[in-house]
Formats: sequence, C-alpha cells, structure tokens
Amino acid sequence: MRRPIPVLMYHQIAQPAPRGTNFRSLTVHPASFARQMTWMSRLGYQGLSMQDLLPYLSGERHGKVFGITFDDGYRNVLINALPVLTKLGFTSTNYFVANQFGGSNSWDQAKNVPSADLMTADEVRTWAQSGQEVGSHTLDHVHLTEISDKQALYQITESKRVLEQTINQTVTAFCYPYGDYRSEHASMACAAGYTNATTTERGLAHTEDDRFALRRVGIWRQTHLIRFFQKCLTQHEDRRGG
Repeated sequence: MRRPIPVLMYHQIAQPAPRGTNFRSLTVHPASFARQMTWMSRLGYQGLSMQDLLPYLSGERHGKVFGITFDDGYRNVLINALPVLTKLGFTSTNYFVANQFGGSNSWDQAKNVPSADLMTADEVRTWAQSGQEVGSHTLDHVHLTEISDKQALYQITESKRVLEQTINQTVTAFCYPYGDYRSEHASMACAAGYTNATTTERGLAHTEDDRFALRRVGIWRQTHLIRFFQKCLTQHEDRRGG
C-alpha cells in the first residue's frame, strides 16, 4: 500500500487568546505555523491544496506531499499564513463561509468564543489570485445533520455558486462544518460538482479512501514540533491503524 498522506487542518493563525478562553487551541501562533511549514519544506515535502493533492491521492502522481487546509476563512490566515505559503511555494485550501464575507465567526458566539474577522470578498479574491484554493464551508456554517435535506442541499450548492461568482473560478473543494454529515450530504456535494470533501475525523488520507469523507490531521496551538512530526510523518494520527 502507498504511504498515507497527511491533510493538515488549521483554523486561525494568530496570537492565541488568553488562557482559559474557549477553543483557544484552534489558534496556532504565526511563528509556530512558519516553523512547521519551513521544516516540512526542509525535509523535502511540498504543501498542496486539495485540488493539487488529488492526483497524489489517486496514485496518478508520486512524491513527498501533504495537504494544507484552513477552516472558516479568517483574515488572520491571509495576513499571517499567506506570506509563509508564498515564500515556500506551497498551495493550500481555505474553506469559506459564503454568507460571511467581511463578517466574523458568529456561529461561535453561543460558546463564548472571541470574535475574529473573516476575509472580505476582495480579500477572498486576493487569496485566490495568490494561487491558493477557495473551498466551501456552506453558506452559514450550519450543522448539516440538524437541518432538512432541502436546506442542506441549498447550503451546499448555493455556497459553491456564490464563491465561484466571487472569484470567477470553479470551486471543487468542500468541508463539512463541525464535521457533521451523512452519506446523503456527500452525495449532494458530489452532484453539485465538488470533487472532494474533508471531515474533522482524525487520520491520514489513503489512496483508497472515499474522496467525500477525507480525514485530516488536526494542528492545534499546543502541537509542538516533535508532536507535529509524529502526526504528519508517522501513523500516530492514523485512527485506521489504531
């Protein structure tokens, strides 16, 4: 079997909130992110968007690669992560909440998570024009399993249309908000024209995996460099291997 591929899952790249703040772990310090990416490059790995990674997952291409994804479309990713990616020649996928351009992570308010700015439409275009991939995270960051099939289909298809209209490019990557989905939602994403979808299930991506149920490697504030390597370069994060 081919060596599985890590698809990294990030959220915010910024100075973490004060200790005790809810979901503080989802914010990775810019210096940590830069260190992680730089070391992967030094080790001969190429960071890729989901679109660029698919040929490796299918076995059409071979090489030392890993996927880079960001959930939600935070402005701090544009500010702090894009320069690092550009310098190293890496591509990545950012999953945007299509109805929240220039807004904030309003879906986190009930959890007392600090508000953080999301990219504006112009900034989304800047992201795409910089060679990074725009993916969909639905229109409103909804729990797909908690709404009707009709509503879910609208969230999946309409977000694709809005994003494509915004950047004038085809959008093929999808990510289930909260990792919540059923097989019906995967079928909807496929029918809508997406080529892949990622989950929040922990593990490495295998060539035989369903392209609409891809696992990812969570990278958190507290993920020190040795642990980062364990997650990415060994099978310590692979739940398929126990």
